[in-house]
Amino acid sequence: MGFLAPRVSGSQVSEGQRESASSCLPGHPQPAGATSRPFPGSMALSGPEVEKQAPEEPQPGREQQSWWCLVSFLCFYGFMAQMRPGESFITPYLLGPDKNFTQTQVTNEITPVLSYSNLAVLVPIFLLTDYLCYKPVLLLQGLSYVSVWLLLLFGSTVLHMQFMEFFFSITMAARIAYSSYIFSLVPPARYQQMASYSRASVLLGVFTSSVLGQLLVTMGRVPFSTLNYISLAFLTFSLVLALFLKRPKRSLFFNRGAPVRAGAAPSELDQMNPGQAQAAGAKRGWPPAAWRDSTFVRMLGELGRVVQLPQLRLWSLWWVFNSAGYYLIVYYVHILWKVVNPTTDTTRVYNGGADAASTLLGALTSFAAGFVKIRWVLWARLVIAVVTLLQAGLVFLMYKTDNIWLCYVAFVLFRGSYQFLVPIATFQIAASLSQELRALVFGINTFLATVLKTIITLIVSDKRGLGLPVHSQFLIYFVYFLLLFAAYFLAAVLVGLRHFEQSRHQPLPPAQELVSPVQEKVTQDGAPLPAPEDGVLAV
Repeated sequence: MGFLAPRVSGSQVSEGQRESASSCLPGHPQPAGATSRPFPGSMALSGPEVEKQAPEEPQPGREQQSWWCLVSFLCFYGFMAQMRPGESFITPYLLGPDKNFTQTQVTNEITPVLSYSNLAVLVPIFLLTDYLCYKPVLLLQGLSYVSVWLLLLFGSTVLHMQFMEFFFSITMAARIAYSSYIFSLVPPARYQQMASYSRASVLLGVFTSSVLGQLLVTMGRVPFSTLNYISLAFLTFSLVLALFLKRPKRSLFFNRGAPVRAGAAPSELDQMNPGQAQAAGAKRGWPPAAWRDSTFVRMLGELGRVVQLPQLRLWSLWWVFNSAGYYLIVYYVHILWKVVNPTTDTTRVYNGGADAASTLLGALTSFAAGFVKIRWVLWARLVIAVVTLLQAGLVFLMYKTDNIWLCYVAFVLFRGSYQFLVPIATFQIAASLSQELRALVFGINTFLATVLKTIITLIVSDKRGLGLPVHSQFLIYFVYFLLLFAAYFLAAVLVGLRHFEQSRHQPLPPAQELVSPVQEKVTQDGAPLPAPEDGVLAV
């Protein structure tokens, strides 16, 4: 179905200046932590005085018990929020006797609403997540999920299903809230563990949900409507769990707290250009000093500098163009499966198995990407070109084949190939940015990808545009990925020729990946780099 977006969420966060970074769903703000820092100009204390004033360490047993209780509850909530066993079977449910919509209605009237509404709610949800300190947006997400399944069960018109897509777009945009929230409640030293546990819980939830749905349909012969009632029960329970989540008091942009006080660390942007903030604050006139010194304005100025980095531009362009194509495939592949396999025997519909397999392969390829050690400055374009060519071939296979099993396998491989490059792109983009800029850059990339996806949907899918059937759409998407491959391959050839010319005249120094002073600090502190949610999220 159109609103079946990938639900894998990879939430890993890096630590710099002891403030939490955004991840998972690129462009997603996360709360800022704080470390103790002496006031400027304060007198240095002698050894005995420091020892005398040092705070007592918490008891290890009580701290460990509190930590595990927090981790267990957050991971259990993340797991339950993914339990939607009916989601893989929404398209046959809508096209079957339960709802009896036509394929044209689902393809050209209902599904396109997801792209339009996602574009409309993405920025407001992004801002509200930070402004309201995460928990209210998690509650909004839970209410939207319940609304989706209520409309699925009791809606009967195209308008009802379009509202269902609108509420589902809210749940997609709100996925950033969980990936940001989990790091607002744990100390920086626990970031890596929390990222690992939360990612595992979400992946396990997605996988368990898909497998459970497939088993109930195939072996239990459970009707699709009953499966949706089970999904509604799970989602209602997860909404109740969200009520007991603790609300943080700080966030990355709007709720930063006092910049100078005991135990508070200044923003990384305050560290980039020492004295710049004070100089700007001394000026009078327009614009006001408060406006000039705002975090967002200073980030925009810093963004103008970092966009000149070639690797940042390359991977940001990949993020925009390839993720737009990826989500279009994910939105419409279930409709294609119904066309390829128009069976009325529900026990022979294996959508849940395909989603479970693609989730598992995506997790494995994302994990394997962390062990790829090559000179990305030299080989990045060629790797992207090869993966994009593979994706184009898989899309063409889905378009051409009449065998549902080949269609399933092609989708699983397509999704796995995309997930292979996501953590690499995340690292290459994040490595040259401060924490605030990571949130801004990932947000801009996601927004531009959503804009591109919406434009393609309006032209190709919407009945007000070409209104193509799903098979013809996949031919268009094949050409789209083929053009991307040609662009990446041409760029790889040009880089290779330039490298060859340079190597003829002088030996090339060892290539260094994008690493900023902030990133070096992060690496020394031992915190992980951010990784996106798929399903998410990043991601």
